[in-house]
Amino acid sequence: MLELKFIRSNLELIDRMLKNRGYDLDISIFESIDRDRREKLALLESLRHQRNKVSEEIAAMKKRGEDASNIIEEMKHVSSEIKQKEAELSGTQNELDQLLMIIPNVPHRSVPIGKDENDNALIRMWGEKRPMDFKPMEHWEIGERLGILDFARAAKIAGARFALFKGDGSRLERALINFMLDVHTKEHGYTEILPPFMVNSACMVGTGQLPKFKEDHFKIEGWDLHLIPTAEVPVTNIYREEIIQEELPVYFVAYTPCFRSEAGSYGKDTKGLIRNHQFDKVELVKFSTPEDSYEELEKLTLNAEEILKRLGLHYRVISLCTGDLGFSAAKTYDLEVWLPGQNLYREISSCSNFQDFQARRAGIRFRRKGASGTELVHTLNGSGLAVGRTLVAILENYQQKDGSVTIPEALLPYMGGITEIRP
Repeated sequence: MLELKFIRSNLELIDRMLKNRGYDLDISIFESIDRDRREKLALLESLRHQRNKVSEEIAAMKKRGEDASNIIEEMKHVSSEIKQKEAELSGTQNELDQLLMIIPNVPHRSVPIGKDENDNALIRMWGEKRPMDFKPMEHWEIGERLGILDFARAAKIAGARFALFKGDGSRLERALINFMLDVHTKEHGYTEILPPFMVNSACMVGTGQLPKFKEDHFKIEGWDLHLIPTAEVPVTNIYREEIIQEELPVYFVAYTPCFRSEAGSYGKDTKGLIRNHQFDKVELVKFSTPEDSYEELEKLTLNAEEILKRLGLHYRVISLCTGDLGFSAAKTYDLEVWLPGQNLYREISSCSNFQDFQARRAGIRFRRKGASGTELVHTLNGSGLAVGRTLVAILENYQQKDGSVTIPEALLPYMGGITEIRP
């Protein structure tokens, strides 16, 4: 959430930002509501001042033994008007609060201006596409032929956009999770977290999933609980409404299943593991001082890249343009892995700096050494990596002509001696 004073003082900037992001939101509505709120507040304060002044006068009259009945009657009208104006102000304040909740973050000055993914900027590439002297298969065909993925039975159990992992498919998924956690905790300095897989609405508001994107999540009927769309939500909210006592930066990593309704994705990626309602992810979350947060974003992105490098997977790093940037993010790098079966690059990680946008919503602050006051922390996160999509990349990049799949060397210690998966 952006600061009210900042919006009020930078209406032209906010209007331009909304246009660059492709948001159909008239900032003059904010200006009108904010002006109305301030006028109502001024009137209410005037009435309260009048009530206090008359109350003092009544007390003085009673002390002198004078009749104050006429003034008391007048006071009843003033008190009644105050209640009415308080209700009106509360309604206007609520309008303003709801509007503040749907205004996106201001992109960092380094973010390219653009309309959609076609305007994203290529930052760097790593590795090369693997040469194949045969027509590569797509991952769902590979998985079903090997007997490690069963989409038909998953649909029987839960419906479309779910997957059933079997045998070495389950082992490979688990190996990837453990490998990622080990690298990030033992080498990159992250503390492992195993959070709840359900969160309350306050957590969803704190990280920006609510109220704007309520259709994208699974709500538990009859409870103030949501299945988490990403570990970002519970892990960021560890410090909600707190002053962080640890020395910054703080690094957390968490494996969780993730649940998304995929609202608005009808007809897209209906096959395989790319856009499922349930998937596994290893998430990196950072809490940083404002002056260090962009350096921390670069480090976080490199941490995610390291996983792809060790798995020998060709990828590219993209800086998202304003029109493709997420609601809460000030800057985002996407890591896109090459998938030969689909003949395209696919996002496998998004690494973002939210600056103080989430911290203001969630009330997360820190205190500098020797300082009396507190400041809003900067929050960052990124996938380190999306596990299912990493498995997809391995199946498609390490497939062999005979239909088998070779296990990347980095995963051999986690696969119990298995070096390849065969039909």
